[in-house]
Amino acid sequence: MHQPVTRAIQQRHAVRVTGWLGVVVLFGLAGATYFAVQAQTTWWAIGLPIIAFFLVASSIVIVSPGQGCVVQFFGTYAGTVLRPGLWCVWPLSVRRFVSIRVRNFETHRLKVNDADGNPIEIAAIVVWQVADTARAVFGVDDYATFVSIQSESALRHVAMGHPYEDTQGGDTSLRGSTDAVADQLASEVAARVTVAGVEVVEVRISHLAYAPEIAQALLRRQQASAVVAARSLIVEGAVGMVELALSRLTEKGVVALDEERTASMVSNLMEVLCGDQPPSPVVNAGTIYS
Repeated sequence: MHQPVTRAIQQRHAVRVTGWLGVVVLFGLAGATYFAVQAQTTWWAIGLPIIAFFLVASSIVIVSPGQGCVVQFFGTYAGTVLRPGLWCVWPLSVRRFVSIRVRNFETHRLKVNDADGNPIEIAAIVVWQVADTARAVFGVDDYATFVSIQSESALRHVAMGHPYEDTQGGDTSLRGSTDAVADQLASEVAARVTVAGVEVVEVRISHLAYAPEIAQALLRRQQASAVVAARSLIVEGAVGMVELALSRLTEKGVVALDEERTASMVSNLMEVLCGDQPPSPVVNAGTIYS
């Protein structure tokens, strides 16, 4: 996968002091301006406290829990404030607030072809959070949209690499190996969104089904496979019961059967045991050789 060409901007702590100190300074500057006006001093004695007041006021920022404040000073990344509270940072700086809470979203239901070429519908739930605020702000244009699009791209790629169900045995399928597919999907999504400073917490498939145009045909195939498996089990059990009946009759000496009578008895028992309808017994008072 081609790596995008971006500057290596990594998150670092911004230079900051407690905002309560800035509040005290603001009160002091307001008082100095008031006394300068009352004393009718020179214009610079009045203007300097006012300018300083606005500079200090522009440096105060309030950071809420679960939020980071990215500080940009005249086009240069100055750091990030992650600790909640009232802080003073560089004056006249641009502040962008980035949520570092855990988020989740569900992708659209994508229609793709699996490894066998069957059209399927698939969707996934992606749990993620911003781990590097600098990369999230400066690495990509819109990190939330970037994560959404890259997640769908990774989901499409993983779905095309596995069959919907394992018909051969021993292969990883979307339906039968959900944990393995989820791990692979999480790894691929994480690799794609690293450039945006995003950490993937978990990825799980939320919807998986055949496309409507082939769902009925594949349902009939599954029903036929189930019928064949059930018939095989019935025949295997019937053969065992016939063998047991013949061996017990021979051991007890109930009746002596020649080859023709044995074949007739086996035929009747198999018909009774494997038939769909209940048997209709016929009482024979004579002999089959008459």
